[in-house]
Amino acid sequence: MFSFFKNKKPIVRDLKWLGVDIHSHLLPGIDDGSPDVDESISLITKLTALGIDQFICTPHIFMELYPNTAETINRALERTKAALQKAHLQVGIAAAAEYMLDENFEISDVMMSLPNKHILVEMSYLNETPNIEQVIFNLQIKGYTVILAHPERYNFYHQAYEKIHRFHDMGVLLQLNLLSVTGYYGREVKIASDYLLKNKLYRLAGTDLHHQKHYNALKYHVENGYLFDKLGKYPFENNRFLHLI
Repeated sequence: MFSFFKNKKPIVRDLKWLGVDIHSHLLPGIDDGSPDVDESISLITKLTALGIDQFICTPHIFMELYPNTAETINRALERTKAALQKAHLQVGIAAAAEYMLDENFEISDVMMSLPNKHILVEMSYLNETPNIEQVIFNLQIKGYTVILAHPERYNFYHQAYEKIHRFHDMGVLLQLNLLSVTGYYGREVKIASDYLLKNKLYRLAGTDLHHQKHYNALKYHVENGYLFDKLGKYPFENNRFLHLI
């Protein structure tokens, strides 16, 4: 009986193991994430309490809904940095973008990429982007390393995992949403994330945090130890960005 308690694994109740959060919507007032600076500071403060203190914020660039530019994103970043300084919060924060690969997507001279020309992209949840492999190739020949956001959430791949394997073979870095493994986005998304984890297809992970509801779900699964048990030993590569923010 005593040996049973002695050998019980301690519960890890934080996200320090993640390192840099490379996907979030914490910049104020420019997409469907934080609506204002006060909410941005509140969410960042709460995330630091969970063990994350390095952020690459990735607001949408989606011309039909969120026609952001380098100017709008950098302006929101500077407002956030000023508020963090005023609040005496010591965090590393930078900005990139999450690009929607639709008919309006164009490769320009000023792309909001993560450090070392890593570019975060997404597709519609309804349909695969036409000629997606050509779009990826066009980015690669311009010197970008493509990160595909949350592949587990694209319903059209749930019966076609070979397409995700193909992206991996092309050198695309696949990024997991942490909440996907909890069932937050539904059973099929959880099944897909389990498959991709089992086959070691993910290279990166992020919160994709938009609002308080996301935070509440994240906090619950951090504090009960589930996220560390599920993901804490997986070889995510987020720390490739650790000293570049």
